[in-house]
Amino acid sequence: MTLQQKLAPTSPKRILALDGGGIRGALTLGYLQKIEEILGEQHHHDPAFRLSHYFDLIGGTSTGAIIAAALAIGMKVEEIKTKYFELGGKIFGDRHKWYEVFSLLKARFDAGPLDKELQKVFEDITLGSDRIQTGLCIVTKRADTNSVWPIINHPEGKFFDSKLGRNKDILLWKAVRASAAAPTYFLPQVLDVGGGLPEAAFVDGGVSMANNPALQLLMVATLKGFPFKWKIGAENLLLVSVGTGMGKPQRLPQSITQNHLLDWAQQIPDMLMQDASWHNQLILQWLSASPTRWEIDSEIGKMEEDLLVADTSGRGLLAYLRYNYWLDQEHLQPLMEKPYSPKQIADLVDMSKAASRFELYEIGYKAAAAEVEAAHFPLSFKPESAVLS
Repeated sequence: MTLQQKLAPTSPKRILALDGGGIRGALTLGYLQKIEEILGEQHHHDPAFRLSHYFDLIGGTSTGAIIAAALAIGMKVEEIKTKYFELGGKIFGDRHKWYEVFSLLKARFDAGPLDKELQKVFEDITLGSDRIQTGLCIVTKRADTNSVWPIINHPEGKFFDSKLGRNKDILLWKAVRASAAAPTYFLPQVLDVGGGLPEAAFVDGGVSMANNPALQLLMVATLKGFPFKWKIGAENLLLVSVGTGMGKPQRLPQSITQNHLLDWAQQIPDMLMQDASWHNQLILQWLSASPTRWEIDSEIGKMEEDLLVADTSGRGLLAYLRYNYWLDQEHLQPLMEKPYSPKQIADLVDMSKAASRFELYEIGYKAAAAEVEAAHFPLSFKPESAVLS
């Protein structure tokens, strides 16, 4: 199967969406390892099988963009895990000296190690390279225009190779770096987007409604303004969304009422990112009869009887799977068979705690073993040919 065939508007189509979350992307890899094993069984344990052979569009935000790009060039999850563990230890090592004391620097971490490691993995691959084996969408945010940019590798995209822009010439590592330029963590990434446009400054795609990029990828795949134009329908479209784990706030009301301005400034970005993720998930559960429904809140529950579009199949506008895990005592202790202190849980939730990456991967894999089922991936969605020609 050629890349053109994978991108063509024929059914069925399969999309993989990966959340942002810093070093917690290690948890995502645990889920992906199990998904790769299940899909590998569908393909008779073919050692050549990759997730890029199954999914027609892989996309991600921030740390999810790093993993998505690695999958799209044909890396196996085990290989990505090895690179990710190395990368995490280097980029989230020592903070800039005196940052915590004076906060005078523009970023907590030196982006040099991140740039170097991304260049090692992605070399000179561009968005237009035939080394990218499937559809790819890197979600970032253009800071100078305050607009979300889904950077895609579809050759018929408006900005791929035209007077409007030449995304095909953007180096893959730079596009990924643009998506992972979390404000206060790393400096923004400047890209030459071509088309006679001035250079643009990009920051982490997580500073938007698309830190959970699943809904954004559904729009990229189906809206008429984008080049994919894939057909809606539960039998036509499978969207698999994987998170990076979630912490539960443990703040008491009285402590919140005593918050100072700086306390709120530090908390608001995370509050808005969680709201955006839950809102995306709510909409997607409203559009589908998902077997992995989450309880959105205690009032609307899992929305089992809610389907925005009533079709004859009763299955909605797409097949939708969402995998994620709570990082709290209630869920971690039975899964990992050991208790966790508040400090240990806080370290797991911390997006920049590199030492947590090994345990986060194990949590993701064990959670996936309990949650991800072969039945979630019907044979009706199995590609006719797994290996890209």
